[in-house]
Amino acid sequence: MKIIEKLRLKDENVFFHRAPVIAVLGDSMSAGCFEVYTKLDGSMGVTFDPSSAYDVKLREILVKLFPKSEPVIINASRNGERAETAKERVERDILSYNPDLTIVCLGLNDATRGDDYADTFSTSLAEILDKIQGAGAEVIFMTPQLRCIEEFPDVKDSASLAAIKRISQSEQNGDLIKYMDIARELCKERNIPVCDIMRIWEQFRQGGVDINLLLANRINHPMREWHLQFAYELVKTMFS
Repeated sequence: MKIIEKLRLKDENVFFHRAPVIAVLGDSMSAGCFEVYTKLDGSMGVTFDPSSAYDVKLREILVKLFPKSEPVIINASRNGERAETAKERVERDILSYNPDLTIVCLGLNDATRGDDYADTFSTSLAEILDKIQGAGAEVIFMTPQLRCIEEFPDVKDSASLAAIKRISQSEQNGDLIKYMDIARELCKERNIPVCDIMRIWEQFRQGGVDINLLLANRINHPMREWHLQFAYELVKTMFS
């Protein structure tokens, strides 16, 4: 990808090249959300720890590879985001920074809405991808990790149990797989590379791994350690 060439050029001559800019457009996982808890009013609270998110680890890896490249990463991800809402802020939160590369990771929240919402996800994601490519930036679409498929014994609070019931049913229905198939097809049509994290996690599950043990909230947020995997796979995609 061109982003690697831009990192190399900046590393070779820091005075004559702009620092490469990488933007991230995603949901709570990309924003650095991890554990959840029940607040006093009974609603669900979320632990934010953006310093442990994959965009931070991605920059660390890139600087190891190109020490003087000075990459700038703009993480414009939001808790609860869907493609339908994300498309409304692409210009403000992404394109205004004139990114060289934008990483798009959406679908976790969209898929929970089931088959009836699939067309909205498709048209919204297509608009996002077209806007970014139309502005001259490269794009990587990253599929998210799998979600919970059943309750986990250590979850006791009512807010988490309600979320697990809703999301595990969606996971059992294969909604996320269907949505990511839509995303992959959109990317194929636009020659956009896919960093397919979900395929790796599908292999984990097929191999007998309890996916719940990999989720910080036992619902849909991966543990901090797995953000390093996401960063590593993104770098591999950049070099492809």
